[in-house]
Amino acid sequence: MTAATARAAAVLQALFALLAAVHLGALLMDATTVVHLTKPALMPVLAVWALARGGPWPLPAALLCGCGGDVLLQIGGETAFLAGMGCFAAGHLCYVALFARAGRRRTRPWVAAGYGVAWLGTVALLWSGLASQLRLPVAGYSLLLTVMALAALGAGPWTGIGGALFMLSDTLIAAGLADWPRPPVPQFWIMATYIAAQWLLAAGATRTGSPRPAPERALVTP
Repeated sequence: MTAATARAAAVLQALFALLAAVHLGALLMDATTVVHLTKPALMPVLAVWALARGGPWPLPAALLCGCGGDVLLQIGGETAFLAGMGCFAAGHLCYVALFARAGRRRTRPWVAAGYGVAWLGTVALLWSGLASQLRLPVAGYSLLLTVMALAALGAGPWTGIGGALFMLSDTLIAAGLADWPRPPVPQFWIMATYIAAQWLLAAGATRTGSPRPAPERALVTP
Protein backbone atom coordinates (compact mmCIF):
# COMPACT_ATOMS: atom_id res chain seq x y z
CA MET A 1 0.00 0.00 0.00
CA THR A 2 1.42 3.36 -1.02
CA ALA A 3 1.44 6.37 1.29
CA ALA A 4 -1.34 8.04 -0.74
CA THR A 5 -3.48 4.90 -0.61
CA ALA A 6 -2.89 4.59 3.13
CA ARG A 7 -4.02 8.20 3.64
CA ALA A 8 -7.12 7.60 1.52
CA ALA A 9 -7.93 4.48 3.53
CA ALA A 10 -7.56 6.43 6.79
CA VAL A 11 -9.92 9.16 5.55
CA LEU A 12 -12.48 6.56 4.43
CA GLN A 13 -12.28 4.76 7.75
CA ALA A 14 -12.86 8.04 9.60
CA LEU A 15 -15.81 8.82 7.30
CA PHE A 16 -17.30 5.39 7.97
CA ALA A 17 -16.92 5.87 11.73
CA LEU A 18 -18.57 9.30 11.49
CA LEU A 19 -21.48 7.96 9.42
CA ALA A 20 -21.93 5.07 11.86
CA ALA A 21 -21.96 7.42 14.87
CA VAL A 22 -24.46 9.79 13.21
CA HIS A 23 -26.68 6.90 12.14
CA LEU A 24 -26.73 5.27 15.57
CA GLY A 25 -27.30 8.62 17.26
CA ALA A 26 -30.19 9.33 14.89
CA LEU A 27 -31.75 5.98 15.82
CA LEU A 28 -31.59 6.90 19.50
CA MET A 29 -33.13 10.32 18.80
CA ASP A 30 -35.70 8.90 16.36
CA ALA A 31 -34.46 11.24 13.62
CA THR A 32 -35.99 9.26 10.75
CA THR A 33 -34.72 11.43 7.91
CA VAL A 34 -31.10 11.22 9.10
CA VAL A 35 -31.46 7.46 9.58
CA HIS A 36 -32.72 7.02 6.01
CA LEU A 37 -29.95 9.20 4.58
CA THR A 38 -27.03 7.64 6.44
CA LYS A 39 -27.95 3.95 6.30
CA PRO A 40 -27.48 3.50 2.51
CA ALA A 41 -24.13 5.32 2.64
CA LEU A 42 -22.47 3.06 5.23
CA MET A 43 -21.59 -0.03 3.20
CA PRO A 44 -20.44 1.76 0.00
CA VAL A 45 -17.93 3.77 2.05
CA LEU A 46 -16.75 0.58 3.74
CA ALA A 47 -16.49 -1.14 0.34
CA VAL A 48 -14.26 1.64 -1.05
CA TRP A 49 -12.17 1.45 2.14
CA ALA A 50 -11.78 -2.30 1.63
CA LEU A 51 -10.63 -1.73 -1.95
CA ALA A 52 -8.14 0.90 -0.78
CA ARG A 53 -6.79 -1.70 1.65
CA GLY A 54 -6.30 -4.17 -1.18
CA GLY A 55 -9.29 -6.37 -0.39
CA PRO A 56 -10.17 -9.05 -2.98
CA TRP A 57 -13.28 -8.53 -5.11
CA PRO A 58 -15.67 -10.75 -3.09
CA LEU A 59 -15.27 -8.37 -0.14
CA PRO A 60 -16.61 -5.15 -1.72
CA ALA A 61 -19.19 -7.28 -3.53
CA ALA A 62 -20.44 -8.60 -0.18
CA LEU A 63 -20.57 -5.10 1.28
CA LEU A 64 -22.47 -3.69 -1.70
CA CYS A 65 -24.95 -6.57 -1.44
CA GLY A 66 -25.39 -5.44 2.16
CA CYS A 67 -26.11 -1.93 0.91
CA GLY A 68 -28.83 -3.32 -1.36
CA GLY A 69 -30.33 -5.16 1.57
CA ASP A 70 -30.19 -2.04 3.75
CA VAL A 71 -32.08 0.01 1.15
CA LEU A 72 -34.74 -2.64 0.58
CA LEU A 73 -35.36 -3.15 4.29
CA GLN A 74 -35.91 0.60 4.64
CA ILE A 75 -38.68 0.45 2.04
CA GLY A 76 -40.75 -1.89 4.19
CA GLY A 77 -43.30 -4.50 3.23
CA GLU A 78 -42.99 -8.25 2.78
CA THR A 79 -41.80 -8.17 -0.84
CA ALA A 80 -39.05 -5.66 -0.08
CA PHE A 81 -38.08 -7.66 3.02
CA LEU A 82 -37.69 -10.89 1.04
CA ALA A 83 -35.72 -9.08 -1.68
CA GLY A 84 -33.49 -7.51 0.97
CA MET A 85 -32.92 -10.91 2.54
CA GLY A 86 -31.91 -12.15 -0.91
CA CYS A 87 -29.34 -9.35 -1.18
CA PHE A 88 -27.85 -10.26 2.17
CA ALA A 89 -27.82 -13.93 1.17
CA ALA A 90 -25.81 -13.02 -1.94
CA GLY A 91 -23.42 -11.11 0.30
CA HIS A 92 -23.00 -14.16 2.53
CA LEU A 93 -22.15 -16.27 -0.52
CA CYS A 94 -19.44 -13.74 -1.39
CA TYR A 95 -18.09 -13.97 2.16
CA VAL A 96 -18.14 -17.78 2.09
CA ALA A 97 -16.15 -17.78 -1.18
CA LEU A 98 -13.69 -15.29 0.30
CA PHE A 99 -13.17 -17.00 3.65
CA ALA A 100 -13.06 -20.51 2.21
CA ARG A 101 -10.07 -19.39 0.15
CA ALA A 102 -8.43 -17.42 2.96
CA GLY A 103 -9.13 -19.83 5.83
CA ARG A 104 -6.02 -20.46 7.92
CA ARG A 105 -7.25 -22.93 10.47
CA ARG A 106 -9.63 -25.84 10.65
CA THR A 107 -12.74 -25.29 12.73
CA ARG A 108 -13.08 -27.93 15.42
CA PRO A 109 -16.08 -30.27 15.00
CA TRP A 110 -17.57 -29.34 18.36
CA VAL A 111 -17.51 -25.65 17.41
CA ALA A 112 -19.25 -26.37 14.09
CA ALA A 113 -21.77 -28.50 15.98
CA GLY A 114 -22.39 -25.62 18.38
CA TYR A 115 -23.15 -23.25 15.52
CA GLY A 116 -25.47 -25.86 14.02
CA VAL A 117 -27.32 -26.32 17.30
CA ALA A 118 -27.64 -22.53 17.65
CA TRP A 119 -29.15 -22.32 14.15
CA LEU A 120 -31.55 -25.21 14.68
CA GLY A 121 -32.59 -24.03 18.14
CA THR A 122 -33.23 -20.46 16.99
CA VAL A 123 -35.30 -21.58 14.01
CA ALA A 124 -37.29 -24.01 16.18
CA LEU A 125 -38.04 -21.35 18.79
CA LEU A 126 -39.06 -18.71 16.26
CA TRP A 127 -40.92 -21.02 13.86
CA SER A 128 -44.42 -20.74 15.34
CA GLY A 129 -44.18 -16.98 15.67
CA LEU A 130 -43.19 -16.38 12.04
CA ALA A 131 -45.73 -15.83 9.28
CA SER A 132 -46.13 -19.04 7.29
CA GLN A 133 -44.76 -17.50 4.09
CA LEU A 134 -41.60 -16.37 5.92
CA ARG A 135 -40.71 -19.60 7.70
CA LEU A 136 -38.79 -21.40 4.95
CA PRO A 137 -37.05 -18.25 3.61
CA VAL A 138 -35.93 -17.28 7.13
CA ALA A 139 -34.76 -20.84 7.89
CA GLY A 140 -32.79 -21.07 4.63
CA TYR A 141 -31.28 -17.62 5.03
CA SER A 142 -30.26 -18.24 8.62
CA LEU A 143 -28.59 -21.51 7.59
CA LEU A 144 -26.52 -19.66 4.97
CA LEU A 145 -25.68 -17.01 7.58
CA THR A 146 -24.49 -19.74 9.94
CA VAL A 147 -22.29 -21.26 7.22
CA MET A 148 -20.81 -17.80 6.58
CA ALA A 149 -20.12 -17.29 10.28
CA LEU A 150 -18.34 -20.65 10.45
CA ALA A 151 -16.24 -19.81 7.38
CA ALA A 152 -15.41 -16.44 8.94
CA LEU A 153 -14.35 -18.17 12.15
CA GLY A 154 -11.86 -20.28 10.21
CA ALA A 155 -10.35 -17.18 8.59
CA GLY A 156 -9.28 -15.50 11.83
CA PRO A 157 -10.46 -13.98 15.13
CA TRP A 158 -11.61 -10.64 13.70
CA THR A 159 -13.76 -12.23 11.02
CA GLY A 160 -14.95 -14.84 13.50
CA ILE A 161 -16.30 -12.17 15.85
CA GLY A 162 -17.78 -10.34 12.88
CA GLY A 163 -19.67 -13.44 11.76
CA ALA A 164 -21.00 -14.02 15.28
CA LEU A 165 -22.20 -10.40 15.54
CA PHE A 166 -23.92 -10.71 12.16
CA MET A 167 -25.80 -13.73 13.51
CA LEU A 168 -26.81 -11.73 16.60
CA SER A 169 -28.02 -8.79 14.53
CA ASP A 170 -30.18 -10.94 12.28
CA THR A 171 -31.50 -12.91 15.25
CA LEU A 172 -32.79 -9.62 16.68
CA ILE A 173 -34.55 -8.94 13.36
CA ALA A 174 -36.08 -12.43 13.34
CA ALA A 175 -37.21 -11.99 16.95
CA GLY A 176 -39.11 -8.89 15.87
CA LEU A 177 -40.79 -10.80 13.05
CA ALA A 178 -41.92 -13.42 15.58
CA ASP A 179 -43.08 -10.78 18.09
CA TRP A 180 -40.53 -11.88 20.65
CA PRO A 181 -39.38 -9.43 23.34
CA ARG A 182 -36.36 -7.35 22.35
CA PRO A 183 -34.22 -4.71 24.07
CA PRO A 184 -35.37 -1.06 24.09
CA VAL A 185 -34.77 0.76 20.79
CA PRO A 186 -34.19 -2.55 18.96
CA GLN A 187 -33.16 -0.88 15.71
CA PHE A 188 -30.22 0.69 17.52
CA TRP A 189 -28.94 -2.71 18.67
CA ILE A 190 -29.63 -4.32 15.30
CA MET A 191 -27.61 -1.66 13.49
CA ALA A 192 -24.88 -1.43 16.14
CA THR A 193 -24.16 -5.16 15.89
CA TYR A 194 -24.55 -5.11 12.09
CA ILE A 195 -22.17 -2.19 11.57
CA ALA A 196 -19.59 -3.74 13.91
CA ALA A 197 -20.00 -7.10 12.14
CA GLN A 198 -19.42 -5.69 8.66
CA TRP A 199 -16.41 -3.66 9.78
CA LEU A 200 -14.82 -6.64 11.53
CA LEU A 201 -15.43 -8.87 8.51
CA ALA A 202 -13.91 -6.27 6.18
CA ALA A 203 -10.99 -5.44 8.47
CA GLY A 204 -10.24 -9.09 9.14
CA ALA A 205 -10.45 -9.99 5.47
CA THR A 206 -8.04 -7.24 4.44
CA ARG A 207 -5.63 -8.25 7.21
CA THR A 208 -5.82 -11.87 6.08
CA GLY A 209 -5.29 -10.96 2.45
CA SER A 210 -2.48 -8.45 2.98
CA PRO A 211 1.00 -9.69 2.24
CA ARG A 212 3.39 -9.94 5.13
CA PRO A 213 6.86 -8.48 4.89
CA ALA A 214 9.62 -11.01 4.34
CA PRO A 215 11.86 -11.55 7.36
CA GLU A 216 15.17 -9.80 7.19
CA ARG A 217 18.19 -11.98 6.71
CA ALA A 218 21.01 -11.65 9.18
CA LEU A 219 24.24 -10.33 7.75
CA VAL A 220 27.08 -12.81 8.11
CA THR A 221 30.56 -11.42 8.07
CA PRO A 222 33.45 -13.63 7.03
